Amino acid sequence: MRRGTPPPPVSDEESVEVEADESAAAPRAAAPARPEPLRTVFEFELPRGYLDSYGVLHKTGAMRLATARDELLPLYDDRVKANPAYLTVVLLARVITRLGTLEDDEIRAQVVENLFASDLAFLQDLYRRINTEGHTKAAVTCPACGERFTVDLAGGGGQGQR
Repeated sequence: MRRGTPPPPVSDEESVEVEADESAAAPRAAAPARPEPLRTVFEFELPRGYLDSYGVLHKTGAMRLATARDELLPLYDDRVKANPAYLTVVLLARVITRLGTLEDDEIRAQVVENLFASDLAFLQDLYRRINTEGHTKAAVTCPACGERFTVDLAGGGGQGQR
């Protein structure tokens, strides 16, 4: 064929055959499944709750994923240098974004210090789970019937999760 000349016309029959061959040779791929969006905030319900100085009980809250900065900055804190066990308190104060009616800047180390031991243990486990496993779910088996199912260890029935 010379440059600039159009290709010869194709009859309707040839056109149909070409289309059928193309569809057989390259089947349409199913649309790829959308990955779940990264979840960065996890709702929780404390086993006992934080009792503030006014006698208000704060049971529900939210914790965000920790950043490298969250884990590094407490190492420069004088309280952590004096007592390495205090790292947990400072770290949790950084990543808890809500506790009852308390918001970000109101949640300080003093609040975490005054949690009941069972609530502190709960939050330590929650922190570990969301930052290493990325979720708060666990597979369990019913001891009575043997049925396997998943539970949300964050408490509260998993309501309000983002």
